[in-house]
Amino acid sequence: MSQINNQRAKGSPIYLLPSMITLSSMFCGFYAMVQSIGGDFYHAGLAILFSMILDSLDGRVARLTHTSSPFGAELDSLADMVAFGAAPAMIVFNWGLHNLGKIGWLVAFVYCACAGLRLARFNVMIGVVDKKYFQGLPSPSAAALVVGYVYICAEYNFSSSFMVLLGLFVTLLAGLSMVSNVRFYSFKEFHFHQTAPFRALLMFLALLVFLFYYPEEAIYGFFVLYTLISYFLWIFRIGYRGKIKAADKAEPSSALPLPPDSNINDNQNG
Repeated sequence: MSQINNQRAKGSPIYLLPSMITLSSMFCGFYAMVQSIGGDFYHAGLAILFSMILDSLDGRVARLTHTSSPFGAELDSLADMVAFGAAPAMIVFNWGLHNLGKIGWLVAFVYCACAGLRLARFNVMIGVVDKKYFQGLPSPSAAALVVGYVYICAEYNFSSSFMVLLGLFVTLLAGLSMVSNVRFYSFKEFHFHQTAPFRALLMFLALLVFLFYYPEEAIYGFFVLYTLISYFLWIFRIGYRGKIKAADKAEPSSALPLPPDSNINDNQNG
């Protein structure tokens, strides 16, 4: 038994620093679920936000310190499943979907299952898809859509039946978006050291002021715009490809030579 454990340890080294960050992200997700059970959706939303920040750090820390390992990658997927799969489903169910009966917990489960499928597909397609884009909505962004909606509704006391039904739609949309083939920009090729026009600084200043006065709305609005713009570009690309295919089919027919009617008539008359 000890030999097997030694082989596993040699085959997959365990590095402390990135694993600690990943476990902290998992802890935030579990803490969010506990707080949602008690009806504290404010701290539940903050916990998911901290989990997103930690999730963005563990991989970068591992690459910077050269401590990447298969163990760390698997642990990161499990932590993401807890923080961005199970936790948002539990939070939105405890907030309002439990009032809808069977359809409420079924939609919450669909979201949780889609998060697991999204993470599994991501793991097996590493190195296959373009790094510039994600295939399907990333699980942290999906969690931000669901938990952010609950956070806004709890903050402003939006608890009507319409808001609960809208939350059901947001949860279902976020879940299905994770397993869709829509491409979402990954920001992995976005660099701050590149040159930018002067108006970019003005836009950043306006965003900074808005973020200072309305932090929750600004953060949630970013993820909403990120999702909507990605869907808009996807629909635009489908329409553009359809026009190209239609033009390609029309070109051969238009390029066919006209039948030599005059020569045929001349031969018949001759």
